[in-house]
Amino acid sequence: MYETQPKWKEECGVYGVYSRTEDVSTLTYLGLYALQHRGQESAGIALTDGAWMDVTRGMGLVNEVFRHQLPRMENEYIAIGHVRYSTTGSSLMCNTQPLLVNYADGKIALAHNGNLTNAAEIRHRLEREGTIFQTSIDSEVFVNLIARSHAETIEQKLVESLKQIKGAYCLTIMTEEKLIGARDPQGFRPLCLGKTAEGSWILSSETCGLDVVDAEFVRDIQPGEMVVIDDAGVHSYMFAPDEKRASCIFEYIYFARPDSVIDGQSVHDARFMMGRMLARESGFTGDIVISVPDSGTTAATGFAYESGIPFVEGLIKNRYIGRTFIQPTQKMRDLSVKLKLNAIASVVRGKDVIMVDDSIVRGTTSGKIVKMLRSAGAKSVKMCVSSPPIGYPCFYGIDTSVRKELIAATKSVEEIREFIGADGLYFLSLDGLKKSVSAVDPEQMCYACFNSAYPIADGEKPAGDSKYVFEQRKR
Repeated sequence: MYETQPKWKEECGVYGVYSRTEDVSTLTYLGLYALQHRGQESAGIALTDGAWMDVTRGMGLVNEVFRHQLPRMENEYIAIGHVRYSTTGSSLMCNTQPLLVNYADGKIALAHNGNLTNAAEIRHRLEREGTIFQTSIDSEVFVNLIARSHAETIEQKLVESLKQIKGAYCLTIMTEEKLIGARDPQGFRPLCLGKTAEGSWILSSETCGLDVVDAEFVRDIQPGEMVVIDDAGVHSYMFAPDEKRASCIFEYIYFARPDSVIDGQSVHDARFMMGRMLARESGFTGDIVISVPDSGTTAATGFAYESGIPFVEGLIKNRYIGRTFIQPTQKMRDLSVKLKLNAIASVVRGKDVIMVDDSIVRGTTSGKIVKMLRSAGAKSVKMCVSSPPIGYPCFYGIDTSVRKELIAATKSVEEIREFIGADGLYFLSLDGLKKSVSAVDPEQMCYACFNSAYPIADGEKPAGDSKYVFEQRKR
């Protein structure tokens, strides 16, 4: 089995709305639409009217899952939503979110972005104690810990549960009376708070989810913070205030939408500066600068701005391709790249081309694009990458292959250049990357995929060493 697009996979997006004045279902739908780039496998919305709670989930894009109608309740006033790309567990209907459970103290719904490094340990302990699990995702550990807690309030139950968890998580949680958001102590994944002019409170993975519903950005949820929203307003609880921060650098390189602002840093400005730094460091010259759309475009414009070489659209992306798919033959796998991208021959013919992309994971797609440009008549193709070589897997919410499948783990830069067939290849230095994300303290970022400096002591080992750990049972 071969992926047609061996790139990083977006993790997930979470959303939440608390409102006595607006349609929470529609607001959540719009928010998930804005966060669609963070996951395309499944989507779901959970609602409550204060007494009842229901969830609608399905496989596919947001507009596919809610093609016919949005979930409704007569007096709904809290909603949470989720878009998923699986990082633990298969892409199955049973693994879609939000999760909704009944327990002794009522009902709870939960949506999770991230990956737990000690989920297997906790799950196996709970199973030995008699707990039944319905999914193969690590997120289910949360709801079982909450349900088993003997603490008096939901806030205390959550804090007690979160203190047992290691790894990456941003959560939106709904009870019959409260909307709750929580961010892990390292702050791996982003989560922010907004408010509409009508007084509705919004939780969103990115600020673009606030913009789409005309909500004003209030602030980022801090690492190790839990916020509880009810009719009295927003209440903050710091459950792990002293942990070292380690936000994911790839949010700025690739994952987040360019129009988002994360922890005070404009994603667009960071990517634009990465391109400028690439131009300074590489010294590459050529006739035109092009990008691998869409994730390489902002950095490519920065490269063009700094170098004075014109930026042009040399590759066209088919914007009507939904989820990625797997093809059974090599010929069909090659054709699938052309289905997603195609070179504009009149633009690249006879030109020395500088091509900018955000990363190289396995190298197969980069090689096919270089070949495509040559077939379209490019005189030469030099590739610039707006991140350092990726030599180590991530265990904090990104679906990466095992290390031996990462091309930078087994090949030098020159060997990678030969593998993809480029005339030149340059990766942005780690120092250049740090300078590009200038609004964030570089000591508060995670660069483990580049240098193996995992922020969590046991971060080198994913839960059970497999994305499918909870589906691999002893016989």
